[in-house]
Amino acid sequence: MPFLDNAPPLLRVRGVAKSYGDRVAIHEASFDLWPGEVMAVVGESGSGKSTLLNAIAARSRPDAGQVEFLNREGQLQDIHTMTEAQQRLLARTDWGFVHQNAADGLRMDVSAGANVGERLMGLGERHYGRLRLTAQDWLERVEIDPARIDDTPRTFSGGMRQRLQIARNLVTQPRLVFMDEPTSGLDVSVQARLLDLLRQLTRQMQLAVVIVTHDLAVARLLAHRMMVMQGGRVVEAGLTDQVLDDPQHPYTQLLVSSVLQP
Repeated sequence: MPFLDNAPPLLRVRGVAKSYGDRVAIHEASFDLWPGEVMAVVGESGSGKSTLLNAIAARSRPDAGQVEFLNREGQLQDIHTMTEAQQRLLARTDWGFVHQNAADGLRMDVSAGANVGERLMGLGERHYGRLRLTAQDWLERVEIDPARIDDTPRTFSGGMRQRLQIARNLVTQPRLVFMDEPTSGLDVSVQARLLDLLRQLTRQMQLAVVIVTHDLAVARLLAHRMMVMQGGRVVEAGLTDQVLDDPQHPYTQLLVSSVLQP
């Protein structure tokens, strides 16, 4: 767990709300996230967790509330008052977004190396040799054979695609990464390998992460803290082990007991 030493948080979320007609998708969610901290947002389908993730990642605009990010000058800046150009720059530098379906976060018809190098090219890197070496290094770091650098993601397995998507996001050394059900739909053995990789990389790079998951085992393995959502509301929040080992809200108790049932 990172030390909080009176510094401002990396991400500050206050009173974020979102509705679709009469349906409340998020009801005044608030939290802080510090550098190097991983927070899981858990709940059943329809609980509002992915809607919250999209709102704080500037992929949709909330109806109310503020989402502030600590810029490199040490100032908290409201991301929803930024221009589109500022948001795009943030998304390809200080932020990463790992989709549940890796195909949504990759360019499927270009090579693995080009997928990794594209974010660097967006920041002005044009030296082919450096781009290729960096891509090879990152393929190794996410346990993909560098010899596959010229292959397209269409030739990769589901687990390999997800690891490639992670490399594509982390190559620019972001400070904050959003993950939407990154292990969903993968075989159990592939999930375990991916989770080990994510735990290793988040610790090595001191990444701040907001991860949405319905899998409490994923939350326990990766997250320092967790929030439990039901019907758009945050019904419980705290240290991950504390929430899972001694849940206080009836809904959290139901989630935990359903996992523990034989």
